[in-house]
Amino acid sequence: MSDGQVTIKLTSDEALVLSHWLEKLQMTDLSQVVDDPAVWAPIHRIAGTLDKTLPELFASDYDERLEAARQRLRPEN
Repeated sequence: MSDGQVTIKLTSDEALVLSHWLEKLQMTDLSQVVDDPAVWAPIHRIAGTLDKTLPELFASDYDERLEAARQRLRPEN
């Protein structure tokens, strides 16, 4: 971390589910969810990076892929 950057590694499932959640978050009145405007810059950066790296976002079966990823990530009861 000598260059002042942080690298986060996610599985494809984690990235897809997080991307969907961030998209929903950005479509809400964020001031009700995020009380510090400084948080917006990293949220937008993460969302933008995910958008560029996930071809699944544009797949015709996106909803099915998202649900399958959610199922795999949910802890077993």
